Amino acid sequence: MEFEQLRQLDAIARTGSFSAAAAELHTSQPAVSRSMRALEHELECELFSRSRNKAELNEAGTLAVRHARAILAEERHMRDAFAELARTSRTLTVVSVAPAPVWRLTERVVALLPGTILTSEVEQHEEEVERRLLDRSADLVITRRPITLPTVRCVPFMTESLSVYAPRTSPLAGRHSVSFSELDGSTFLMNAAVGFWGEVVRAAMPNARFIEQRDGRVLGDLVRTTDILGFVTDITQAERSGAEDAARVSIPIEDAEAHATFYAVALSDAPRTALDIIDIMGTR
Repeated sequence: MEFEQLRQLDAIARTGSFSAAAAELHTSQPAVSRSMRALEHELECELFSRSRNKAELNEAGTLAVRHARAILAEERHMRDAFAELARTSRTLTVVSVAPAPVWRLTERVVALLPGTILTSEVEQHEEEVERRLLDRSADLVITRRPITLPTVRCVPFMTESLSVYAPRTSPLAGRHSVSFSELDGSTFLMNAAVGFWGEVVRAAMPNARFIEQRDGRVLGDLVRTTDILGFVTDITQAERSGAEDAARVSIPIEDAEAHATFYAVALSDAPRTALDIIDIMGTR
């Protein structure tokens, strides 16, 4: 017994004839007739009352149609379930200590694992990111420190360096580098969703004032129209508009805290796609 035979039987019941069923299924009427004869032979029961000009479902045929439709419905449910499994197995939750690594990760995943969908969150605290990995509420995490547990896969995959973003008219504009101690006491514009960098700059410059903005467009407008200092990294610099770059210059911050190495981490029994991403990041 084949699914195609059951589809043909269903089509005959719905359309009322072998020829109409054949037309619906894009096959020939003789092919449908042969298929139904083979099904009857397998079931050891005639399903149609045949006359010279037509064939109608008999009682056994009506019973067969009912079972055929139940089997076909289960087949559809099975296909849908596997399609959903395939979809969810390629939809991963990524939690990161900073936004820029997610951008870099997404670029590589889109290029090398097409069809994979990443949903991302940024957590400011390293401990929270690690907790999300271990309690399995994240499939993959990005941290600033390696995790060496035997139950995880961990690879370094990128670095990011922080700079101060100053107006070209600022006394800092001609500097090749600057230190946190020199910047302490200044006022800074800052993206509220900057992740761990917020902790870094607050700890390094306890006397500084930070004006946070959650709306990226508002932040961009302030960068263009005020002389307040801001921050940029070697990764986020590429996201800046031409107008911002025309009015500002980035000066690297020389302190060790202004340079971060990021690690991609997943549990050893994470979904296969998450482990594939770890492999990709480890061979960058």
